[in-house]
Amino acid sequence: MSEPSSLIVSVSGVRGVVGRGLTASVAARFAAAFGSTVAGKTVVVCRDGRPSGDMLRPAVIAGLLELGCTVEDIGIAPTPTCGFAVRQLQAAGGIQITASHNPAPWNGLKMFGADGAVLSAEAGAVIRGLYESGDFPRPGWDGIGTTRVPPQVERDHATAVLDTVSVAMVASQAFRVFLDANAGAGGPIGTTLLQDLGCAVVQFECDPTGRFAHPPEPIPAHLVDVAPWVPQSESAVGFVLDPDSDRLALIDETGACVSEEATLALAVKWRLRQESRPVVINMSTSRMVEDIAFKAGCPCHRSAVGEANVVAMMRETNALIGGEGNGGVIDPRVGWVRDPLAGMAFILSLMAEDKKPFSQLVAELPKYAMLKTKYEVARDKLTAAFDALKSRWPDARVNTVDGLRLDGPDWWLHVRGSNTEPVVRVIAEAPTEEQTRELCDAAGAVVTGV
Repeated sequence: MSEPSSLIVSVSGVRGVVGRGLTASVAARFAAAFGSTVAGKTVVVCRDGRPSGDMLRPAVIAGLLELGCTVEDIGIAPTPTCGFAVRQLQAAGGIQITASHNPAPWNGLKMFGADGAVLSAEAGAVIRGLYESGDFPRPGWDGIGTTRVPPQVERDHATAVLDTVSVAMVASQAFRVFLDANAGAGGPIGTTLLQDLGCAVVQFECDPTGRFAHPPEPIPAHLVDVAPWVPQSESAVGFVLDPDSDRLALIDETGACVSEEATLALAVKWRLRQESRPVVINMSTSRMVEDIAFKAGCPCHRSAVGEANVVAMMRETNALIGGEGNGGVIDPRVGWVRDPLAGMAFILSLMAEDKKPFSQLVAELPKYAMLKTKYEVARDKLTAAFDALKSRWPDARVNTVDGLRLDGPDWWLHVRGSNTEPVVRVIAEAPTEEQTRELCDAAGAVVTGV
């Protein structure tokens, strides 16, 4: 079978270019493999707004029905809503049809367990093995599953987020907020949540058509045309979502795009005011969060990159909050998924409490320069690349939990194969932009020269 070699199957799920690696038959077979592991129980299915979801959704449902599952079809909805719905509906799992921030030709399947968390790498490996072998029993004609459309779960998801903050305090400030959903799944629920928080919402591409107005990854370089709308609309802050709405990017009231690393840092800063418990971040997340946790007297733990890895360590350490520096905030009270609804609510709460312009809150964060680069390097060359990197910085502290992380006295460098793209990521953080650029350039030369 040739399809798996052109798919990316990782801790982040399954992704591929539609019509090449990812086809209707592949989606149906993966869904059937997943269905075989839940013994014909209930599975939640939803998708982001990408047009290819119209083709993949019935294929996924067919694969699950073939294995006798009851499918709760919630239509177009954010990834965190899928995880929330699994728990709300007491389902055995869920499948979100999305490629997250990947370009428009891509789509994928993100699978959830009964706890509403993304499947672990080990569970995903079992499903891939079943997919490749096809070695699972299928019921006869009288064992086919059924499809249902459940009550609106997005409303319950928004309510769960609202229950974590003081709505009255935020509403008292009557913030005007700019929301760019980029035609993704989070536009309707994001608008509703902000309105419930008493905000006047300036909407940009909040209809989930999947026809992106700008590149889907919500990084500053992709938001240069959108950012001026924030000051022009006299908004106090701009929020930007990725297509499946599990990442939150920020624009300040002057129109300056803020590093996606600031999202989690600001959310953690506010959350640690309520309780003192551990924080969990991944290996590539900014030291800003570590500094904030240290100032609050709380430990900060680092996991391997990947939402499932962060969640596993959050459970292990009884963490208060966690997430990833790509704009992902995880609050266990709402769910075990990166949730921009929680991120928006927490940041607005911080603004309401401190009564400071958003740009000032960002300026008060610890100061570091981070650079995220990527290179096309064959995975079979990574071991040699890691050895060469360790030789290049022999005095650095070495961590091999996830690729290779090197820590110097005031800098760190993380090199690893991507979970979501066929590239090697090289990420560095240091006190100055010049030092960070030198680290990335030097590391890039090493990994591409092996």
